Amino acid sequence: MERVAIVAPSRVLTNVLRRVGDAGLVELSTPADASLETVARAAVVRDEVAALAGWMPAPTVPELAGRLAALGGAVVTISRPRGVEAPSLLRAGGLRGSLSPVVSTYGTVPYRDIDPTPLAAGAYVVMFGMMFGDAGHGVMLLVAAAVLYRAHRTGRQGRAGRPSALARFGRGWPFALGAGVTSILFGLAYGEFFGPTGLVPVLWLAPLARPVQLLLAALGVGALLLGAAYALGVVNRWREGGWPVALYSSAGIAGAALFTGTGLAVAGWYTGLDLLALAGGLLAATGLVLAFTGFLADAGGGPSGVAQAVMRLFDVVVRLGANLVSFARLAAFGLTHAAIGSIVWVGTTALWAGRPVAAVVVFVVGNALAFTIEALVVGVQALRLEYYELFSRLFQAEGRPFRPWRLPPTSGEARSCPSGSGEACRP
Repeated sequence: MERVAIVAPSRVLTNVLRRVGDAGLVELSTPADASLETVARAAVVRDEVAALAGWMPAPTVPELAGRLAALGGAVVTISRPRGVEAPSLLRAGGLRGSLSPVVSTYGTVPYRDIDPTPLAAGAYVVMFGMMFGDAGHGVMLLVAAAVLYRAHRTGRQGRAGRPSALARFGRGWPFALGAGVTSILFGLAYGEFFGPTGLVPVLWLAPLARPVQLLLAALGVGALLLGAAYALGVVNRWREGGWPVALYSSAGIAGAALFTGTGLAVAGWYTGLDLLALAGGLLAATGLVLAFTGFLADAGGGPSGVAQAVMRLFDVVVRLGANLVSFARLAAFGLTHAAIGSIVWVGTTALWAGRPVAAVVVFVVGNALAFTIEALVVGVQALRLEYYELFSRLFQAEGRPFRPWRLPPTSGEARSCPSGSGEACRP
């Protein structure tokens, strides 16, 4: 993102701004829907030369400069003001744009931070599949993904020109596709195909037969995801405030050292490797000291600052354990899904000999209900883990989206919203 000034002779400023608004590439200090007259009045005029400062994507500067040159205007790059964060350019098109809601629903990624959209989407579908592990239900998700993709591509319209329900949700097709693939993979691992029907072998473990192993695996997946979140958090803290922030932040090196050291200490204790346990303990202690130092600096020192730093440090330790344990829900909901599938299958087999029609009804209705309810619950739980356990380490500040100024529609272009709200809608 580049800080720029739109410069033009006062006599042609309106024409230059009209072309800027048509291009829709510059965010100005005025509202994004401000009128041409309002923007023109906001310009700074010196010796018959007018200028307005703003932000725009760096690759588009030459393009806009060429458009304005024919009118006598220019785009001049200027230095960024201290303490002012550049807006974040959010991708709205393509596959990346379809995946972006998983992050933008939580908040806007600060300009300096790494955009975690691909990793967040990948983590989401993996967690979803582990909790929704059934190959048959995964195939149903693939069918849903195909329907959503078709609706997204065709942009089908409903009554009164409004997008149909499928078209409105069409951008979610990548999530349905990814969730379907991971559900099939975990379903094969669990030996689940519309329940324990025996149509697919158990490639890893049967959830109801080995719940403890599934629980440990869920905690292991949680530890890997938390480790990745800490790694990205360190990079983000470095970009935001340099090495002091990266070193002392509980969402930076200090927190990562505490997390890694605790894991090594537990692993050393479990395996009987005293040297590994000692190294892990020292690393965790170093993380605690660094975090305490950062908290104390934030509190301003003194007895009250020490008390505040101790409380915040205690909170970090408790939250770290709670965050890891929270990933046990990956196993808990996987067990729930398997239990529902088992109940439906047992009922189906019990009715098959005497009432085959009733057995088919139980199988179809039971799986439909299990698919609908579990998909909703698992989808929410995967988001909950993403937002509370992972994103809390990635983001320490809120960014703001890039909102370029565009020429508002003329009175002849304005029309009433289909909802009847009376607001003007763009065609």
